[in-house]
Amino acid sequence: MGNRHLSRSIVLQSLFEWDFNDYEDIVIEDILKRNAEEFAPGAGDMSFVKELAKNILSKRSDIDTIIEKAAPEWPIDKISIVDRNVLRVGLYELLFAERGEVPAKVAINEAIELGKTFGGENSGKFVNGVLGAVYKEIGEPGKDEVTVKKNRGKVDISKLPVVRMIGAVVYAKDGDEIYVALVHDIFGRWTLSKGRLDENEDDVDGVVRKVEQEIGLVVTPTVPLGSNEYVANDPDQGKILKKVNYYLAEGEYKDLTLGESGGLDDAKWFKLSEIVDLNMYDDILPIVTKAVNILLSKEEEPK
Repeated sequence: MGNRHLSRSIVLQSLFEWDFNDYEDIVIEDILKRNAEEFAPGAGDMSFVKELAKNILSKRSDIDTIIEKAAPEWPIDKISIVDRNVLRVGLYELLFAERGEVPAKVAINEAIELGKTFGGENSGKFVNGVLGAVYKEIGEPGKDEVTVKKNRGKVDISKLPVVRMIGAVVYAKDGDEIYVALVHDIFGRWTLSKGRLDENEDDVDGVVRKVEQEIGLVVTPTVPLGSNEYVANDPDQGKILKKVNYYLAEGEYKDLTLGESGGLDDAKWFKLSEIVDLNMYDDILPIVTKAVNILLSKEEEPK
């Protein structure tokens, strides 16, 4: 089945039937086979169709959570069956597929076309709005200077409301080993504890509060690591400029306790040597790299 758009159409139609009838996940392969025979007879290789449908169902819980956050006025069970499954296809490919195989714009455009073809009059716009919001928020998050430059032609950032934020590279020592605590978000990335500052709160107090809320660890902020800024969409304010100051913060090496946050699903300690292999956001890599270099230099200091 060489036509990827046709393949996605088969997946969407099959997900619609599965969803409408509230079938068990195991039934999807039989539905796929029947729909492929009906709508794409003699198409040949079904591997892409089967893999896409299977992966969407395996990530369904995460994807549905993302939909609810990107479209808070639309509970998942109130979205039409076609639209919510178009979003499942689009969000899976946008967030979890191999980027080399499915570029972000391809994932979004394909989903919009599916919405226009199989959904209602406003489905294309609805799908575009949800996927566009997710893309802007997490597809290119905090590209510091790059993101600001890209938005300059479209938005006068000097006129945007500024949201002050803090973040931290949290570390701890256990014997001769140094560990860094990272949090994992529902978009599949390992990232840093980060959040808004309260009114009149200074950076240090904000780091201590946020880290304890997010991973249950009391820390001592030490070295400023730099900052970044990026344009984001706020449900209430519209476009805003987020400015994030990052710090190196030391804590005790103990079990992490993930706080209540709809955007995070895990927290874990990593050795410095393990960080290089993690799936992380581009905008925090310079911050993490600077922190690691500082920690390595501390390790080399005479004892």
